[in-house]
Amino acid sequence: MPAGTDNGADAPGPGRTHVRAEVTCSCTREPVRFECMENVLRPLVVVGGSVLLTLVIGWATDRLLRTADERERETPLWGLLRRSRIPYQLVLCMALLRGSYDQADLLPAHEVAIGRILTLVLIGSTAWLVIRIAAAIVETSYSRYARAHRDPARVRRVRTQVTLIMRVVSAIVGVVAAAAMLLTFPAMRAAGASLLASAGILGIVAGVAAQSTLSNMFAGLQIAFGDMVRIGDTVVVEGEWGTVEEITLTFLTVRTWDERRITMPVSYFTSKPFENWSRGTPQMTGIVYFHVDHSAPVEAMREKLRDILRECPAWDGRAYGLQVTDTTPNTMQVRALMTAKDADDIWTVRVEVRERLIRWLADEHPYALPRVNTADAVLPPARSGDLSDVLTDGVTVGADGRANGRSTGRWNGAAARSASRDGAYESPHAGPGRG
Repeated sequence: MPAGTDNGADAPGPGRTHVRAEVTCSCTREPVRFECMENVLRPLVVVGGSVLLTLVIGWATDRLLRTADERERETPLWGLLRRSRIPYQLVLCMALLRGSYDQADLLPAHEVAIGRILTLVLIGSTAWLVIRIAAAIVETSYSRYARAHRDPARVRRVRTQVTLIMRVVSAIVGVVAAAAMLLTFPAMRAAGASLLASAGILGIVAGVAAQSTLSNMFAGLQIAFGDMVRIGDTVVVEGEWGTVEEITLTFLTVRTWDERRITMPVSYFTSKPFENWSRGTPQMTGIVYFHVDHSAPVEAMREKLRDILRECPAWDGRAYGLQVTDTTPNTMQVRALMTAKDADDIWTVRVEVRERLIRWLADEHPYALPRVNTADAVLPPARSGDLSDVLTDGVTVGADGRANGRSTGRWNGAAARSASRDGAYESPHAGPGRG
């Protein structure tokens, strides 16, 4: 190479400086570009991979549960577990994101806050999944018991116990999850240590303040395992007839016959008497009262009651009867008795017997219906000393109480007053003393 050329390249000048700047920029551009691509791809790979892996695992698990459900039709466990796929996938996704978030290098300034949020969501979704799995297991156990036992009372008792057990499990899991969430905060850890130190005093204060709530909770457990009242029982509370629709640890709901809901604290059923028509056997005896005339054909009514009950599908055929149970000056009381398998059917039988028997009396024996007597009263026989067949002065008094013949003298005072009074009763237009 010529010396002039070497001197020109080595000599300082604007051209030499420009060439060095271009070389430096071209050497550092590739690392910067690669670093920018890494900052974009790393979060996408971490987040997208976590979501994709969650979907794949969730689909595979759901496929296995569906296959097991189709293979074992007699148990509903696998079908019930499929309902837990949403909390299951949420737990997987949160666990993957929480474990790989440090590698994502996403929002490093908020790394602590985002990590805590992921932890809180993970705890909540785990509690949700545990409750769903527990509900599936308990519901499967109840279904097997219901298929194995045909006694409705025992099935309702187990149903009540299962319902309250699930509520207790849900409450415990919720409390544990809430405590775990609070312990993720450093300030709450110190507060938790202080609370544990004063747990005795706080327990006394809480027990006094929540006395009614705690009594209701213990009453709910007593109802569940003491078999006092069950879901589906027919009860009478505060004069209202209805069916127990829901039992919780604190309240009980009764659905009345007209679709109203009565909500009562469960402590009511442990401290006050109430009627439980489903206790023991649900079979019931119904009574219908009739007030009829004294001339009513009781034997014909008894035969008609038998015919009505034979045509009524709600009658269970165990017993029936009709007796005269009481009398009044104007009517007599007739009691019709019938039986049915439960409270609903006994109501149907009673209203049908009442309607059809009254219609039959009105059509076939109208004289047997109660009526108000408007005829003249029958007078008692005359008493000696008040009237006599022959009075003084030749006046004769007949059996109707009227004086016959012409009076030629003065009547006996007592006889005259009695005849005048009886005449007034005999004739509606004759006033007192007119004769």
